[in-house]
Amino acid sequence: MGRGVAGHRKAPCVAFRFPILALAVALATAVAAVPGEAWSDVATARSAKADQVVVLKGERRLLLLRAGEVLRSYRVALGFNPLGQKQYQGDGRTPEGRYVLDWRNSESEFYRSIHVSYPSATDLARAQARGVSPGGNIMIHGLPNGLDVIGSDHAKWDWTEGCIAVTNAEMDEIWSFVEDGTPIEIRP
Repeated sequence: MGRGVAGHRKAPCVAFRFPILALAVALATAVAAVPGEAWSDVATARSAKADQVVVLKGERRLLLLRAGEVLRSYRVALGFNPLGQKQYQGDGRTPEGRYVLDWRNSESEFYRSIHVSYPSATDLARAQARGVSPGGNIMIHGLPNGLDVIGSDHAKWDWTEGCIAVTNAEMDEIWSFVEDGTPIEIRP
């Protein structure tokens, strides 16, 4: 028997004599340390894609849904003037309504981006009636390139031009859970 810390005796490590046993013990320890939900999250991530995205502007939340059940929830930052429906380009508002996530850009100015199909025909007509441009290029995106150190602190204030911002790690998850053509509903 060897000597441990402060002179306490300790049993020799059986794992060194039986490497397969060491692997089994390590695996059992890892499984016991991870709650059941985490394993089901891994299975869900591999098998389920979101069939709808919902943004709750008032709560600053983006939800990924599958068959009405929430797969993931993220804290978001919105346009710098978030209250109300987007009226025109440059108003700093995040649009409200039903749209589609129609294409993605892995090389945008922000860490990855997925395009929201704003403006709809209604948005366009409303802007034209006022003699203004409705704007466009509304995206779900990560942080500005090179500023990922901001992390989740970005959601402490609304800072986009009208987009929906998440952390880069969250954007990676959204990117993998959402396919082009997924409907998005942005609620007040």
